[in-house]
Amino acid sequence: MDRRKALRKTGLFAGATILMPSMLSLFESCKTETRLDWQPLFFTDVEAKTIAKLVDMILPRTDTPGALDVKSDIFIDKVIAKTYDKEGQDSMRADIAAFNKNCKENYGDIFINLNTEDSTKVLTEAETNSGKFGSGVWGTGVGPQETIGFYRSMKSMAIWAYFTSEEMGENVLSYDPIPGKYEPCKPLSEVGNKWSLG
Repeated sequence: MDRRKALRKTGLFAGATILMPSMLSLFESCKTETRLDWQPLFFTDVEAKTIAKLVDMILPRTDTPGALDVKSDIFIDKVIAKTYDKEGQDSMRADIAAFNKNCKENYGDIFINLNTEDSTKVLTEAETNSGKFGSGVWGTGVGPQETIGFYRSMKSMAIWAYFTSEEMGENVLSYDPIPGKYEPCKPLSEVGNKWSLG
């Protein structure tokens, strides 16, 4: 075996070995906290309430759990606290402040104090006016990319936190680890939903 290839593979294996437990502990740590005693690691009280209301409006409880039921807001707080650098954290704080300032200027109060009708208007405007993620390959943008603002970034994080939660993966999404043979013309009612692989 070529020594360079062996060193490269050893380095990749060592890196994966070091990173995997820390990422798994980040995911696992959201399970142990209850809603009553949750103290944000990064967000201030108002910021945490803003994020909680935002993710709850994006993914409300219906016949499936909502974002707050699977603790998406806690997950987002931990991701920002543990993975964002100082510049990213400062940018997030500034974005939340600008979001609340916009709410106050246009609707008379910060987001958490708005009624449902005004909160819905704020999110409808944000959905319409914020940049959209462009096409990409493996996380790298392809072609011209729009600037992604606070709302779209937070919506993306909320969806990520929601669908990677244990509750969704084990109790809501269908589980089928083996894809089986390809049969393209079968009705969905016969084959069922197959979304979650883990």
